[in-house]
This record gives sequence, structure tokens and C-alpha cells, in this order.
Amino acid sequence: MFRTRTITARRRVYARRSAVFAGLSALVGTVVLSGPAAQAAPPTPPSAATARSYLSELTVRAEGSSDGYSRDLFPHWITQSGACNTREVVLKRDGTNVQQDSSCAAVSGSWYSPYDGATWTAASDVDIDHVVPLAEAWTSGASGWTTAERQSFANDLTRAQLIAVTDNVNQSKSDRDPAEWLPPSSGYHCMYARMWVQVKHVYDLTVDSAEKSALSGILSGC
Repeated sequence: MFRTRTITARRRVYARRSAVFAGLSALVGTVVLSGPAAQAAPPTPPSAATARSYLSELTVRAEGSSDGYSRDLFPHWITQSGACNTREVVLKRDGTNVQQDSSCAAVSGSWYSPYDGATWTAASDVDIDHVVPLAEAWTSGASGWTTAERQSFANDLTRAQLIAVTDNVNQSKSDRDPAEWLPPSSGYHCMYARMWVQVKHVYDLTVDSAEKSALSGILSGC
């Protein structure tokens, strides 16, 4: 399920994995800032230098089978606090002047999508992207996780794994990795690669050779 190492190294991996899943908790962001330059955002990923180091530690392996995959095996969006689920938490966190009704639905505000530079004023125009897609995670190691572990991954607010972006851009990405798809805004490629590598490293997911090559190329130019 996780990359092959010495017994001691594997124990460290399992300990880190257990800490990741045990430590995941709801972090409801309430920062309201103005303008794209000051836009609220996911937790900051590691620097490019650190991401390059993390990338070198990932196991390179051909993607596994998608047999048995279902989004239902990654339960989301779960309740985070009161009436607020993970989607509404991210909409609040990543938006500007977001107002929510009694059921926590975003009824006004604006959202700047760093993937394509578009700004939206209707929450219905915004998707919450899993930076490392659920199907990608499944074929990179998550097929061997428990449902509870996959739920934690799919609702992780502590890493740069969830981000509010233009809905049709997110849909164009689908389940593709950075060798197959990158955000339309080239200026965001470095940030995207840092986010991707952090998530794969934290969750000890594998990368395929084309994916690693693409990420290495991006990070070398950061």
C-alpha cells in the first residue's frame, strides 16, 4: 500500500500516516480579504526547494488499477461545524466578503479562481477542487486505505488539497495528473506543483514516471 522501504523506514511511514489521519480536524476559515492579490487561500504549501526534496522521496510506480473505484468511497462533503460542510467552509475561506445563510450556504460574495484568473459572484459557478483528484489518489495507493482514511483525505482542510476554482476549469481537469493537465494560468503552475507534491508526500502516494518528470520540470523553474 505504501512504498517499499526498510522495516525501520516503513515504521516511520506508518507512524506519519497514522498521525496524518488521526490529526485531521475541522479548520473553519473566516478570513475576509479584498482583491485577488490578498485572496484567502488554502494553507501555504512548502517551498519549491522543499517540494523538490519531497518529490525525490516519492516512489515512482505505474498507476494502479481503477477497478473498484467510486467517489462514494471518499465520503464528502462532511459536516465540519454546525450546519457547515467542507464545501461551505472552503467557499468561506477562499472567498471575499462571503455571506452565509442559516444553513451555511454562501448567498453572496466573490471568488477569484487562481487556476484561470476569473472572478465569480455566484457560488454555483465555483467548484471545490481536490488538487490530487480522488481517482488519482485511488490508483496511487488510496485503494488500500480504509473508508475513514479516504474520508479524511477528501475533506482535508489542513493541507493545500482543497481550493475554490471555476467550475468548468475543474471539470476540464477531471482526474488528470500534472503530466496531463495544468491550470490555464501558467503563473500558477509552480504553486500547483508545490501543492500536488505536498499532498502526495503527506499521504505517501506514488507518482508515475511522466507525472514525476512534469513536476520536476515545473519545480526546477520556480
